Amino acid sequence: MTLGRKFIQYSLAFQLVKEKSYDILYVSDSNNGEIWLKKEVDRKNISVIRIAVNGFHWKNHLKNDVMSVFQKVQTIKKMFKRKNINISNIYIATHSPVDDWEILKKPMHLKDKYPIQMNVFYLDQTNKLTELERLTSVLQIKPVTFDEIPNEAEQLQQVQEMQHTFVSLVQNKIDAEKKVFSYGKLYLTYLLIAMNVIVFLIMTFNGGTTNTENLIAFGAKFNPAMIMDGEWWRIITSMFIHIGFLHLFMNMLALYYLGNVIERIYGSTRFMIIYFLGGIGGGLSSFAFTTNVSAGASGAIFGLFGAILFFGLFYKTLFFKTMGYNILFLIGFNVLIGFTVPMIDNAAHLGGLLGGFIASAIVHLPYKKSWVIRLGSIIVYFVLFTGLTFYGISTNVNSASYQWIYTQELLESEEYEQVVVQATKGLENAEDLEAPLLFQRSYAYIKLNNNELALDDLEKVVMLDPDMAEAHYNLAILYIEIGEQEKAEDAIKKAYQLDSEHESIHKLYNQMIK
Repeated sequence: MTLGRKFIQYSLAFQLVKEKSYDILYVSDSNNGEIWLKKEVDRKNISVIRIAVNGFHWKNHLKNDVMSVFQKVQTIKKMFKRKNINISNIYIATHSPVDDWEILKKPMHLKDKYPIQMNVFYLDQTNKLTELERLTSVLQIKPVTFDEIPNEAEQLQQVQEMQHTFVSLVQNKIDAEKKVFSYGKLYLTYLLIAMNVIVFLIMTFNGGTTNTENLIAFGAKFNPAMIMDGEWWRIITSMFIHIGFLHLFMNMLALYYLGNVIERIYGSTRFMIIYFLGGIGGGLSSFAFTTNVSAGASGAIFGLFGAILFFGLFYKTLFFKTMGYNILFLIGFNVLIGFTVPMIDNAAHLGGLLGGFIASAIVHLPYKKSWVIRLGSIIVYFVLFTGLTFYGISTNVNSASYQWIYTQELLESEEYEQVVVQATKGLENAEDLEAPLLFQRSYAYIKLNNNELALDDLEKVVMLDPDMAEAHYNLAILYIEIGEQEKAEDAIKKAYQLDSEHESIHKLYNQMIK
């Protein structure tokens, strides 16, 4: 009768859950219901047990049910974290199929990158004990036994009690998962989005968001200002500046979805710490490995990716059950795009990802406390990003782009002797900036009355960059001073051809040619 089979089903499942530490995946309370259990055996293997109150008259019917179990496991295998799956498919029945079905007891395999193996156990009235022994051997567990079967009334009571226990365990698991995703409420995510949009609008109506000078004026990451003027606050302000509407839209879309998850999991205070420490990590990485002006919330947003990865360490099953593979794909995809698209600051992305992960360890997850991890993470964060800062200072000071920007500021402050020193230093590794650096040095030589060296530099400039109108203009003036009238005329003609609207060029051209 069905009650007796359900008693065996629940007794077996109850023993596996209580004594063998199996987790409940699914429980059906119908007469012909199923119970699904699972256990992580080791790092590579998952044991799944399906116990069904179901019998079959024919081998083909049993075979069809076996195949349906394979299909069900395939649909849920993503939650098993890419492990090999070993299924114990147990049938509790009154009788076995009338035809030859014993071949189905042999282990069955479904070939895949992560293989699925199944063993079928058929517990009917004649071979229940034999099958239990085989089950014990396959699962490598202590013998599964039943005490003396009680009468129907006691069976019914015990089945109801076990059903209630299982339902409670499943509900507790569901409640625990909901609790993980509902610790905090959304406040700061919306506030951060609003702040980014407001800054974008202010910049749009005050010079634009794509103009480099305006970006620097509003606080974008600008390495020379950070090193020479101590403007390290740019690491923070650059997190709220975006270069064009598409940049703003993509980052705010990512912030909305990621913030929605992280602020609920970690709570608003932890979320804010992760966001800013991730952003600071991204900004310092960008400072260390890129010299161009940059801005955007992407470092902080990648910090939120890091927070999700940290969450996955402590809630592995829930992580892969909900968002794991999608998040890993997004991170990998964005990093790959960052390496292939020159305009993307991949250093900020990777630094933000690492910074957010470490920041998550510093604040840790709600309901999880480990002062050793938190203190260690604070030390790691400080050492890592302090090291990045000093590395960035060293790298920038010795780069041609830094020297070019630095000499420009020195020119504006009329420190011409220092311009010669810095431009000469920059020319040691000038690459594409040789012409601009030579022009800056030539201008300083002119101001220092060293026209011979200035002339030498300018002649090199026009060879490297024939389209620099000001270089041809300065050459014309120097040629006039040394009496090279023909060369002077050729130089001013070239300057006028390149930039006839320039007032000084236009004036000298009229004096010499017309």
